Amino acid sequence: MEALNRPSAEAFKNSEKLAVVAVLDNIRSLANVGSVFRSADAFAIGHLYLCGFTGTPPNRELHKAALGAEESVVWSHHTSTADCLKQLKADGYILLAVEQTDESILLSDFSFRKDQKYALILGNEVMGVADEALALCDGALEIPQAGSKHSLNVSVCAGVVFWEAFRALR
Repeated sequence: MEALNRPSAEAFKNSEKLAVVAVLDNIRSLANVGSVFRSADAFAIGHLYLCGFTGTPPNRELHKAALGAEESVVWSHHTSTADCLKQLKADGYILLAVEQTDESILLSDFSFRKDQKYALILGNEVMGVADEALALCDGALEIPQAGSKHSLNVSVCAGVVFWEAFRALR
């Protein structure tokens, strides 16, 4: 890590982050949660809100995918996704579900603004972002896709959207 000029986990944890947080809404796979931690570390996401039955550190399976990013990324657990979103909205965040909806905006057509704070909501691997959470969101972002499945793994979605926010805001 020293040769790569990477900060320590503690130094990174205390460094400036994007005005972007992520909310994980009932993610069932600990490997997915760990992968989201890694992407959050890579792209300086400000906070991970682990909601509902989403797994939390310390956990061996989560750690296998996170490779220690659970030590460098600030996170908290919340029983209710809706309550978490209501608090984020009260704190001035724009709530954006990463979800295919009738009104979703293609990620390639969305412009992140440096004078805004964003909360990106990522949903369950099967059910997506819960309807109760969607109802609280200010909008939805959809990742353009050309394949026949029109679906990506939730941790892959996180990486793509985090990268776009990082690219636009950094």
